[in-house]
Amino acid sequence: MKINFRPLSAALLFFAGVFATQAQLGIKAAGNQIILSWPATDTNAVLQCATNISMSNWLDSTNAITVNAGVASTIIPATDRSEAFYRLFAPFGMALIPAGSFTMGDTLDGESDAIPTNVYVSAFYMDTNLVSSNLWQSVYNWATNKSYIFDYSGYGKGANYPVETVDWYDTVKWCNARSQKSNLTPVYYTDAGFTQLYTNGDIDAIYPKWAANGYRLPTEAEWEKAARGGLSGQRFPWGDTITENQANYVSTNLFSYDLNSYGGHNTNYDTGPIPYTSPVGSFAPNGYGLFDMAGNVQEWCWDWYGTPYGQPTTNNPTGPTSGNPNTGSTRIMRGGSWYSYASLARCADRVANNNGPILGDHTVGFRCVMGY
Repeated sequence: MKINFRPLSAALLFFAGVFATQAQLGIKAAGNQIILSWPATDTNAVLQCATNISMSNWLDSTNAITVNAGVASTIIPATDRSEAFYRLFAPFGMALIPAGSFTMGDTLDGESDAIPTNVYVSAFYMDTNLVSSNLWQSVYNWATNKSYIFDYSGYGKGANYPVETVDWYDTVKWCNARSQKSNLTPVYYTDAGFTQLYTNGDIDAIYPKWAANGYRLPTEAEWEKAARGGLSGQRFPWGDTITENQANYVSTNLFSYDLNSYGGHNTNYDTGPIPYTSPVGSFAPNGYGLFDMAGNVQEWCWDWYGTPYGQPTTNNPTGPTSGNPNTGSTRIMRGGSWYSYASLARCADRVANNNGPILGDHTVGFRCVMGY
């Protein structure tokens, strides 16, 4: 069996507008089979193959057989393509969140709107970091030159700090712009036929093209699964207690799980004028390699606020179809912020917001996901 293979060591390739990490692949013959191997640390990468090197033709390798559990190597059987290229692929700056069921919500602290529910979520990629001011501005500048109209210009304490004071509508439009700038198919439209791209105005009736490969906001279920980092039944992405060495939040003696011995803002970041945000990636990541899933800034999700979980289905739920007329148009924010107590930084905590930014305290930001 002949396999065309070009090893690329720690290089970066521009693939469909997305930077992709290309790890070193090892190759050796084993009879009439080929064994590919790669560093065990590349857990977020997906093995892909193509019959030519054109970057538009890569597909996930479906014939690969894992040699054994825990070993990052794969056998390519003789029944596979007689000639192919192989690579490991992951969108640059994103982590692969594996498919599977998990328990959404918990009753650790008496939450009435977070009753535990078994939910299934398909695999997806998520930004490892909050959208930074620098990234926001880059896409924002591109978009405003392409007839996009935003309500707010966004603010960040520094280039590598999270963007904040952005409303829900702007983040959805920005996701579309990021997709277009990266030559990907945008997700959000103003018509059910997906012909009118959402680029301006404050429109509640947005139609997501879930099968598109572009950037979008996470659903509430996706956000919580990602935040938990593979753990189950814990308050935070790392366990049941919290200190200022783990997240940027306001400490208090009101909660037994807040182990700081003082009350107030995180002492590492409460200098200078507000906001007291921290640079993205300042704390240890969770089990999925995601930073700031608790504290720093709250994160917009796609869903309207509603109870119970699992609407309209517990299989990839996307939330209610509209806002609650009794409480106004309210979307979900998750994760807590530098301005809130540890209770809001819990994985199960839910905050409903009327789609606008909180301009006075600079607490609302976001991160993107994309389909797997």
